Formats: sequence, C-alpha cells, structure tokens
Amino acid sequence: MLVCRSMINTAEDALLSDATDTRIFDEMSGWAGTDPDALRAAYAGIREWLAQTPHDRLHLKRREAEVLFRRIGITFAVYGEGGDPERILPFDLVPRIVTADEWSTLSRGLAQRVRALNAFLTDIYHAQDILKAGVIPSDLVLRNVGYLPQMQGLHVPGNVYTHIAGIDLVRTDENDFFVLEDNVRTPSGVSYMLENRDVMMRLFPDLLSAHQVRPVDHYPSSLRDTLCSVAPPNMAGAQPTVVLLTPGIYNSAYYEHTFLADQMGVELVEGQDLFVAENKVFMRTTEGPKRVDIIYRRLDDDFLDPLVFRPDSTLGVPGLIDAYRAGNVTLANAVGAGIADDKMIYTFVPAMIRFYLGEEPLLNNVPTRWCGRRDDCQYVLEHLGELVVKEVRGSGGYGMLVGPKSTRAEQAAYAERIKANPGDFIAQPTLALSTCPTLVDEGVAPRHVDLRPFLLVGSNGVSMVPGGLTRVALREGSLVVNSSQGGGTKDTWVLNH
Repeated sequence: MLVCRSMINTAEDALLSDATDTRIFDEMSGWAGTDPDALRAAYAGIREWLAQTPHDRLHLKRREAEVLFRRIGITFAVYGEGGDPERILPFDLVPRIVTADEWSTLSRGLAQRVRALNAFLTDIYHAQDILKAGVIPSDLVLRNVGYLPQMQGLHVPGNVYTHIAGIDLVRTDENDFFVLEDNVRTPSGVSYMLENRDVMMRLFPDLLSAHQVRPVDHYPSSLRDTLCSVAPPNMAGAQPTVVLLTPGIYNSAYYEHTFLADQMGVELVEGQDLFVAENKVFMRTTEGPKRVDIIYRRLDDDFLDPLVFRPDSTLGVPGLIDAYRAGNVTLANAVGAGIADDKMIYTFVPAMIRFYLGEEPLLNNVPTRWCGRRDDCQYVLEHLGELVVKEVRGSGGYGMLVGPKSTRAEQAAYAERIKANPGDFIAQPTLALSTCPTLVDEGVAPRHVDLRPFLLVGSNGVSMVPGGLTRVALREGSLVVNSSQGGGTKDTWVLNH
C-alpha cells in the first residue's frame, strides 16, 4: 500500500492530501497494488513492454526525449526563484491508459458540465433566471469580482462563452472520477498534450500502433474550426480572420501561445499590434491594416481594454470592448467567463446541470462545504484538523489551511478568520489520487496523477480530443503534480477498444 506523506504546496495538492489509512488505487494494478501478479487488462501491453525493455534503454530514451523537448523549446516559466526561469518540462515515458469505456463516460460527463457552465454564463449576463429561482444566491454572483457588469445584456456570437475549457479531474478508484475545478477563462496546457504525443510517436511508434491509440493531433484544426463557427455577425469578409492575442514573451505560457498560433496558421499578436477604428479591430501588417474578426485571447479580462478595465494596462487594446459590443469581433473565451472559475460557483455546478439541462450530473464534484451556510460553517469549525479550507477567491495555495498539516494554534487563528467572514471560505475533504507506473531512477514505480481534458464549444456543440494533459508527481510519495513544484507530464492514451 502506497501512503503519501509529502508537504502540501498548492491548493490542488492540499485537496488531495493523504490519510494514513487510505488505500491508493493504482491504474495499472487496481486495488491489489502490492500484488506483483495483479494487472488491469488495459495495461497488459504496457506491462509486457516494461518487462521486455531494459531499464538502461528506457533511461536512454528518456534522455532522448529531453533532447527533443530542448530542441523544440518546450519550456515553462517559474518566477521568483532568481536566475533563468525557463525550464524544460519534465516528461515521463510510461503512458497513462484510458479505456474506451472510461473515456465514453468521461466525455459525456465533461460535455454535460461545459454545456451547463455555458448556460449559466449566458443566463447571468441576461435573464438571470437561476438567481431569480434562488438556486444560487444573487450576492454570490452579482458581488463576485469575476462577474463583469459591463457584459450585462451583451449578446455574444452563438451564445458561446466557454469556447475552450480545461476541466481538472482526479481518480479515486476503479469507477470514480472527481472534478477538481473548472478552467473556462484562459485554460492552458494543451500544447504539452500535443507535444507529448509527438515525442512518444518519435520514440515508440510500434508501441503506439500496437495499442490503437486515438489521435490528438487534430486539436489545432478543431480549435480553429470552433473559433470560426462563432464569427461575429458583422464579419468583414467571407472567411474570418483569426489572431491569438498574447501578453508577450514574459508570460509563463508564451511557448503555448506561439505553438498554437503556428499550428492553427494564425497570427500571434500583442496588444500593440492591434488598434480599433470605427468600432472595428485591425491588425497592423506590412501591407497596411487588416481587419480582425476573432481574437483567441490569452490575456485576462482586466488587461483587455484600458478604457473599460485597468487604465494602466499596456497589454490590451483601447476600444476593444466597444468593438465587441458592436458585434464586430468575437473574443474567446468571452469576457466575464471567469466567474465560472470561482471556487464558490464550482459548488453549484451540479445544481446548474439540473436547472438548465434537467439531468443528473454524470461527474461528481469534490464534496464541498460553504461556510456561508450555518450548518456547514459549524461542521467546518468543528473539523478544521481534518479538512482543507480555502478562500473562495484564493489561488496558488495561498490563504488556506491544510488541516492535517496544521497546528492547533494555526487552526484557532484560522477559525477566527472564518467567523469574521464565513462566506469567504469553503472546505473540502482530503482525497487520494490514483497512481500510474512511472519511470524513476530506480526503475518503474507508482506516482500520483491528475488529468485535464480540453473541450471546445462552438455553434455546433461540444467536441474534445480523446485524452488530455496528465500531470504526474515525479517524487516518491509526493502529491505535487505542478511542474513548478517538481511535477511532470505523461502522454494520455485513449484506446480504440
């Protein structure tokens, strides 16, 4: 039995912290993780491959992968540590396997969730029926910093707000997947999913072929098709002009911005490359101004337009929101979509599914208590030592209490914070992440993983590539899957059968 005893470094890590009596589900060996003869059928080919391949050859292939990543320039940025912040993304050679049946269940649940989130965003910026029905307290939405009154009544093309979504999942046993959080503002990581597959195809083409793995390389074309499907009503020509708006080279996801723009065959632009005239957006080119119809923006709302949001922003485009209101440009994801990323709003997604779709949720939320409810608050205060308590609008692991890792003094101090502003806090139980076989210095060993599938929403509905970004905690016993904390990534294989 694998028992995790690592320090907690991020909100996700804290949520999934260990309990000493918790069994860990191993995705290759199932519940019999200590039985060397146990094996789940989907991993039979991987077990055979690992048994037949000498460890020194695997380590050689790992070094080849590092060389490929370095040549390609696949990096991520880590700030605040001094020196060169650019690092090569750690990559594990042993793929994660998802069966066809598992993916069928996941994809239906993910599509259901994203449809409900999009319906919620459409509703709160128009009729607000869910607030009038009392399903969600109005103050939680209308006084939320993620809610942008500037978007009220503004009709977006196709009523699509969540064009690109990344939904974080964890697995706890054979059949249970939990949604950790919804990313519908500017989700990142899809470039690593695509590059991981490319590297695996170069290193182990026969292994991929033998497993009949579903492809993911069509994602960029699907993304472009999705964006074009929601072109603005006042489009300039027969075919829309798409650009990708980046904050610039100092953004932590800049590699992904350049990669996706190149793969889609669109221009990568910064705010200074665009201007607005007569409520239309233009791109500066060597041949003169060119009208822009669709902006895939990787820039947060606050920085998009200094005339509407932060006046000190030099990253955005003055007048962009006026062009948006006039129906002359599509912004993906839609402005104001970030409220659906809020940790408090997350707790209401199952209710959204029932309210808008009339269906029961196919994927579970992590059970969450909101301290704004009296009974929940009392329970949380009485069980602080067992729970992970987080600020509703916190991020990056800041401002939270990890109960199992905290002292009585820390719990007492945190209890006073909750009592002062109970509605600002949520609490969740600890869960145990599943593990997957991973190449380490000593050989192959189980390491914890999570999964971020990517969904595309256009005028024709929801689509997704089969798979996603699997993040893996490379250190023994660690739950830290974040790359800046020593985590890495795996290729995710969805099988045809």
